[in-house]
Amino acid sequence: MPSIRVVIADDHLIVRQTLHNFLQKVPDIEVIGLAADGSQALHLAETLVPDVLLLDMEMPVMTGVEVARRLREMNSPVRVLAVSAYDDKQYILGSLAAGAAGYFLKEEGLDTISQAVRDISGGEQLWLSQRVSTQLSSWLQQEKVEPVTLSDSEEEMLRLVAQGKSTKQIAQTLNLSKET
Repeated sequence: MPSIRVVIADDHLIVRQTLHNFLQKVPDIEVIGLAADGSQALHLAETLVPDVLLLDMEMPVMTGVEVARRLREMNSPVRVLAVSAYDDKQYILGSLAAGAAGYFLKEEGLDTISQAVRDISGGEQLWLSQRVSTQLSSWLQQEKVEPVTLSDSEEEMLRLVAQGKSTKQIAQTLNLSKET
């Protein structure tokens, strides 16, 4: 089985090195590039075409949100996992709206990031760390929105999403294809 090809983009050298050193030890993951700013991240994503781009949201030259947006506009096959120290609404929703397939907080464990890389490279459409999922659920509960009528299956799917289940897990639970 081929390795999952990853580019790491973070403006902090210690973060890049830590992620690189950890991921290089994971048997099914290969780090193929390192970037220190958004412009380098975009260039490496375009030229190396990794399976996953671990992308810091706050970087010099070009933000992670802008890199993700440009990759989406180019219809790039590169899957973006946003990596950030921030868990506020602007960062999370902004990166997801820009095309990131997932959002990971830097304070989370390294084993979690290797699983996120695997899930996202495998086609996961919305990967959220547990803390981000909880935060998103809290925001949704606080929002004052007009009531929406959902079918029983839509309600069940929403309940599973709120529990932090992956697309694959939801599909298996509801006996649906991942695409559905």
